Amino acid sequence: MAISLKSVDDIKHLRAANKLVAQTLDYTKEFLKAGMTLLEVDKKIDDFITKNGAYPAFKGLYDFPNAACLSLNEVCIHGIPDNTILKEGDILGVDIGTRLNGYYGDSARTFGIGEISKSDEDLINCSKDALYFAIKNIKVGMHFKELSFLIENFILDRGYIPLEGYCGHGIGKKPHEEPEIPNYLTGKNPKQGPKIKNGMVFCIEPMICQKSGEAVVASDGWAVTSKDGLRTSHYEHCIAVVNGKAEILSIA
Repeated sequence: MAISLKSVDDIKHLRAANKLVAQTLDYTKEFLKAGMTLLEVDKKIDDFITKNGAYPAFKGLYDFPNAACLSLNEVCIHGIPDNTILKEGDILGVDIGTRLNGYYGDSARTFGIGEISKSDEDLINCSKDALYFAIKNIKVGMHFKELSFLIENFILDRGYIPLEGYCGHGIGKKPHEEPEIPNYLTGKNPKQGPKIKNGMVFCIEPMICQKSGEAVVASDGWAVTSKDGLRTSHYEHCIAVVNGKAEILSIA
């Protein structure tokens, strides 16, 4: 496994690309409301990224047709925007990528539409809290598998289950690089495999299910739900390891 180490200049460019993602997500939070279609949401995101001098990185990536992955309610990741109308009480995962000066940004949040239920608040908080817990515990020299194990235990302790078969990832001049970072331990020993080093840049993205972590892919080949058919949530940040500490790049 070849995990690249980024230079100071690389990280500067990655910080800029990810800052725009964060600004786009902040903007999205402001305008999201019941009555909008998912295609209307996608168009506003596309326009915002473009007007800020970047390209919406997901558009055309692996033949994905839109600027944003918009994952509604039971859809955990990779939802394709369509004419579905947002309703009060929905929850919407918004996953956005940018390409700016040859470097990629990537981040995601799950938003409530208007007033949402306590159970949905708890679900969203699990993905968000698991993400920040993971970031807080990143240390140079720890194995990536240890990080995955920490995330898994946090999710299970909250009474939820991580989505299987999908993961966080490295990022740089490509949108997806080594390593793959699942939200659960693969194998039996967390103290094996590649270690975290200064200069590494990667995305952590807890994907939370309620009763089953088994993934079901829709007939469109993209939208991923849990086998249990229940609501899900997703949060993601892009992280750079600088001077022994994890720095969140995807903040405005």
